[in-house]
Amino acid sequence: MSMPRKFVKLSVAAVVVAGFWTNPSVLAGEAPFWPQFHGPKRDNISTEIGLLKKWPREGPKLLWTTRGIGHGFASVSMADGLIYTTGNIRGSTVITALDLGGNIRWQVPNGKSWEKPKGGTRATPTIDAGRLYHKSPHGKVVCLDAKTGKKIWGLNILEEFRSKNITWGLAESLLVDGEHVICCPGGPETAVVALDKKTGKIVWKSRTAGDPAGYCSPTLAEYRGLRMILVLTSRALIGVNADTGDLLWRFPHKTPWEENIFQPIFHDGWVLISTQTTGSVMLKITVAAEKASVEPVWRSREFDSHHGGAILLDGHLYGSCHSPKWLCVDWKTGRAMYSARGVGKGSLTYADGMLYTLSEKSKMGLVRAIPGGHELTGQFMIPKGGEGTSWAHPVVCGGRLYVRHGDYLYAYDVGARG
Repeated sequence: MSMPRKFVKLSVAAVVVAGFWTNPSVLAGEAPFWPQFHGPKRDNISTEIGLLKKWPREGPKLLWTTRGIGHGFASVSMADGLIYTTGNIRGSTVITALDLGGNIRWQVPNGKSWEKPKGGTRATPTIDAGRLYHKSPHGKVVCLDAKTGKKIWGLNILEEFRSKNITWGLAESLLVDGEHVICCPGGPETAVVALDKKTGKIVWKSRTAGDPAGYCSPTLAEYRGLRMILVLTSRALIGVNADTGDLLWRFPHKTPWEENIFQPIFHDGWVLISTQTTGSVMLKITVAAEKASVEPVWRSREFDSHHGGAILLDGHLYGSCHSPKWLCVDWKTGRAMYSARGVGKGSLTYADGMLYTLSEKSKMGLVRAIPGGHELTGQFMIPKGGEGTSWAHPVVCGGRLYVRHGDYLYAYDVGARG
């Protein structure tokens, strides 16, 4: 594909460099690896070690700031020495690739932009075997060469499956499962489809769940030999056989605005879902041959995630609630271990024993990941400049903390120095 000139690599003048990469593993040739939304295992847990346990008053060192990625709420993914995200630029949804110094290497449009309500991009690019997969808020699924941005294939899943868009635009970050790309168009024909990742051709499609799509990114789970895709539609949690597309169950989960956003968390036959106002439900999965069903174990109105997600660590869930407050609850019982204001309602990620919490009002916090209490060991305000709320989930990878706010991406050095 020949890229429109206005979207080809921007000049280095668009980037303000405030420091240089010093992580020893990268100097040794190990590129940071965070290939999709919420990381390699899609659990939002980084394997980084040797990171700061406390921050100075002004926060960790800001290495660089990049402007020019467009307005949006997408997080970042990383593979093979490049960083990827998406944003609105001049009426288009634009995928951007940057190097580790924050320099923009290429930019490619993926259809028109989502302007309102809550204008901006949603989905984080997924990288697999040298290819990039992305779905726009208007349903355009595209596969690009991850190094060059050259288009390999594309289709619009709303048009292909006669579905309609949802109030705030599709927000799913695509899941690659083996040779398949999993998409969730919802609607009258299907709920979930598998596309051949090399060609974009339909491999299978589930029957409809009777719902429009949710804003949820799917989770891949395996239990008692059955591989399942778990995803929230606008009105329910559904389970789909990952190999055949058979719809296994539909568990109703209604919310006031059909605003199911939370990525399901699966562990050892149990799956948690959560939504603002409606709250959380823990479900136990029962598998019999190629069939499966679910039944509720516990419910919590107090643990009501909006769109900041939650993390499961050592039998405890950590996340921000719509209240707003930060909560830690017991995975098995739903019992609250603590409740705290922290930096305010927001999103989070985890690395090296610490929670990295980002409020929707631009405050970053460092918190010990223990059920005994919400202990802030550092906090700072990210620089002014980005428009709107800071909803993009933070990422810790390669000794750095990446924070995105609107048209800006910030890279901080969070590695400890011995």
